Amino acid sequence: MTDVPAKTTVTMTDVAQRAGVSVKTVSNVVNDYPHIRPATREKVQKAIDELGYRMNLAARNLRQGTTGIIGLAVPELSLPYFAELADSVMRAAEARGLVVLIEQTGASRQHELDVLTSERRQLTDGLIFSPLGLGPDDADELKVPYPLVVLGERIFGGDWDHVTMNNVDGARAATQHLIDRGRRRIAVAGAHAGETMGSAALRVLGYQAALAANGIPFDPALVIEGGLWHRATGADCVYQLLDAGTEFDAVFGLNDALALGALHALHARRVDIPRKVAVVGFDDTEEAAYSAPTLSSIAPGREQIADTAVDLLMQRIAGSAEPFRRVVADFTLEARESTAD
Repeated sequence: MTDVPAKTTVTMTDVAQRAGVSVKTVSNVVNDYPHIRPATREKVQKAIDELGYRMNLAARNLRQGTTGIIGLAVPELSLPYFAELADSVMRAAEARGLVVLIEQTGASRQHELDVLTSERRQLTDGLIFSPLGLGPDDADELKVPYPLVVLGERIFGGDWDHVTMNNVDGARAATQHLIDRGRRRIAVAGAHAGETMGSAALRVLGYQAALAANGIPFDPALVIEGGLWHRATGADCVYQLLDAGTEFDAVFGLNDALALGALHALHARRVDIPRKVAVVGFDDTEEAAYSAPTLSSIAPGREQIADTAVDLLMQRIAGSAEPFRRVVADFTLEARESTAD
């Protein structure tokens, strides 16, 4: 006598039989159809939990003509903000039954163009794209034949959804935080010469607005340029100030990596933080809460950015014809030891 193997795959039919409903009702529940009576939804969910049913995403996607995979293109995963953003996007996508294919562009214009036209786009249903190499003159390059959500500040306006952070007001709040603690000679680390659009330019605008609102003259000698926003760049900016003998009592790093580099340089030169020089960053990466001293920083709404970008992309994948949206995330100031009174 041959043993009959036990059934290992739980189907919608099994769930329907356990719950005493139709297979269609089970399908409506697992696909989150809104017009289901709460009692019916609860009964089906109980059967799903008891039987351990899991939706066959591959079969669902095949029926819908989708892959269940979305793309995420960011400049550099070695930068903490983009690494943490990628993590947030992955968790947001997973909660919605999606998988994320991540690519990094190195902030190269050509690499960003390659991502937009790559054959890998055939593997994904849409793309969340954070450009740094492309600029306002490249808007036509974003007219792609697939759902697209753009992050960041490089390119505004166009036939795509756009999710960004409040760079100007966030930088203004960071600068005001320093001014409220009696600082008047506030240096900026990581400015980009000639930039009119992008995070650096917008954050410097916020810095200048805070100075003007408080009657503090703007001193160009306090705005130190830097290339890539790495820790080494932030340290170099502070070394330039110290070696030039420039008087300053605070540093605004235009991102946390720059601010952490500034902390390192100040420690190396035995400058007391925050008594002599206070430091604030932008991005509120995880490392900010564990540096010595802990780093005050602007939290730009990373989770909101990730959730919103994934939701907007899903709506476009589903065929939404709603007007394209521009969403600006909320920010908060996280005050820590580096600016303590």
